Amino acid sequence: MGTDNAPSAFDELMAVRGGPLPVDGEVTISGADPLFTSPLRIGGALADALAARAVAANDLWELRTGQRQRIRIDVRAAAATALGGEDMTLVRGPDGEYHPAPISPDVEHMVALTQPWPTADDRWFLPHFNLPHLERRVLDVLRCEATPDSVAAAVRTWKAQDLEDAIAEVNACGGVVRGADEWLEHPHGAHLAARPVVEITKIGQSAPETLHGDATDPLSGVRVLDLTRILAGPTAALSVAEHGADVLAVTAPQLPQVAPFVRDTGHGKCSTYLDYTRPDQAARLRELAAGADVFIQGYRPNRLAAHGFGPDQLASARPGLVYVSVNCFGSGGPFADRAGWDQVAQAVSGICDIQGRETGAGRPALTPVYLLDFLTGFLGGFGAMVALARRAQEGGSYHVEVSLCQSAMLIQRQGLVDGFADAPDRLSAAEFERYAVTDDDTAYGDLKSLGPVIRMSRTPPRWAHTTPRLGSSAAEWLPR
Repeated sequence: MGTDNAPSAFDELMAVRGGPLPVDGEVTISGADPLFTSPLRIGGALADALAARAVAANDLWELRTGQRQRIRIDVRAAAATALGGEDMTLVRGPDGEYHPAPISPDVEHMVALTQPWPTADDRWFLPHFNLPHLERRVLDVLRCEATPDSVAAAVRTWKAQDLEDAIAEVNACGGVVRGADEWLEHPHGAHLAARPVVEITKIGQSAPETLHGDATDPLSGVRVLDLTRILAGPTAALSVAEHGADVLAVTAPQLPQVAPFVRDTGHGKCSTYLDYTRPDQAARLRELAAGADVFIQGYRPNRLAAHGFGPDQLASARPGLVYVSVNCFGSGGPFADRAGWDQVAQAVSGICDIQGRETGAGRPALTPVYLLDFLTGFLGGFGAMVALARRAQEGGSYHVEVSLCQSAMLIQRQGLVDGFADAPDRLSAAEFERYAVTDDDTAYGDLKSLGPVIRMSRTPPRWAHTTPRLGSSAAEWLPR
């Protein structure tokens, strides 16, 4: 439910979609926040995004079959999608029983350092330490060791704005902790506030394209290239895979990864290695893009365009392409060329300030889950399907843009919830089993994971392929 002067997240997304609203009874959202010790309506926002995604899938199903179907979302299950990792993935042990997946040391290290720290001018700054090369850039600016005490002492010597500028100058990641009102008054926050939460722009003309393949799922026969890493982008690609798309994840062996995140966003996909910086492999990637319907990328802004894989470049070579960009700071504004992460968007947009203040932490604090990553991923999948429906009806190539900061602003528009102090922070065992999916003989062992939580009466979302090992597939499309 939105605040008194703002529509709900679902209503905002239906405005992006356009056209008639779903009829009464098509979408049922049950349950309520909180699941987590947070004042934010985490479950409600995620449930609204998943419901909108399901409506977009329903639109494609209707284009195929002339039929629509009923959609059900449980708010608690929707909230649990943001847990990910060891919290919602079990691995079968030697005793034949499923146990929580081990916590990644890389993730523990990142979490310990990637926190708000006080600055010399009594503000707060969050430096981000994920991935070795980005961590090195931050440490070079701070001139400190990679320990919490050392980072805290180094940040304390800087004024907040000076440190934000210095971090951006070396293409590292971090942000000043701002209040929500301060963010909306900032030129970048003001720019985003004037834009829709999911931007869908027609960038080229082409003939309408009917959907390919047998109508077993809304996205059957739709080919998707997934050039993303680490949560938001891979979640957008997973979102379309769950509705039947043929998703080929593309990365290169030298690129750093976080293994649990690869595992938990790889369900239902194929995975191949191609290095777009090498001419022969870039040529193969262009051939794959020429046969794709959707191209999803989460690289630093303008990085792919410098190598010939920008939206206008690919749409020119493949008219009718839907190009999805997933990033931190959105489509424009003074921070548009900066990279960032979930925690950075929480810091700059007001979420850290709200979380710390409302929970009585005495300092800014991050939410208990990677909220913005998963919400942004769901929005990316929604935008891709809305664009595919427009392509089917009127033709054209489309650029879909979603961002962590826009997601942060969307969830703040939903208002706050009371009574979160004793929230359980996880689903009960019975609730988990209701949505659990087993996946045996993966590169990570026999898994039991929180599966798709959208319920659709005719085409329930599913994972068509076992969770792959990185680079385990040929660089080719499956037959339609």
